[in-house]
Amino acid sequence: MKRFAAVVLFLWSVTLLAQKDIKPSGEFVISGQMVHELKFSLADLEKLPSKKIEDIVITNHLGEPRGAAKNLKAVPLKTILDKIEFKAESPKVMSEFYLTFVATDNYKVVYSWNEIFNSATGDNIYLIVEKEGKKLTEMTERILVITSSDQKTGRRNIKGLSKIVVSRVE
Repeated sequence: MKRFAAVVLFLWSVTLLAQKDIKPSGEFVISGQMVHELKFSLADLEKLPSKKIEDIVITNHLGEPRGAAKNLKAVPLKTILDKIEFKAESPKVMSEFYLTFVATDNYKVVYSWNEIFNSATGDNIYLIVEKEGKKLTEMTERILVITSSDQKTGRRNIKGLSKIVVSRVE
């Protein structure tokens, strides 16, 4: 009975933490351990070069399908993150940096500097600028970030991106 109660409590807590209906974002800011803060509006994002990407099945923490993102046009996130000038005294310390992506509902996802800039994962993180024929300004999930190479894609499916905070491990 205790085991059953623990499972029920766990599943209930997961539903509380998952993103539901969230407020769409009209811009996001990148701030923290960097030389200059950056701000991107919807208009800024629409001006960036985008490309068509494959449809993505959105799965939950168990790998079960929960939906799909189809007919996507996206901006590779590194297009934006390459503009960051980290507060680092040498390249040797870059492995100490991490980026926290925060949505309008305070949902958070963390990526290490190495994940983004030193692995294939970084080549598969996208800002979605068109989904199912809807432009960015029409999307209810805007600003949407998806990591297409994740095995459980829903874990880092960020709806309503409002900021990215650059931090350094102490």
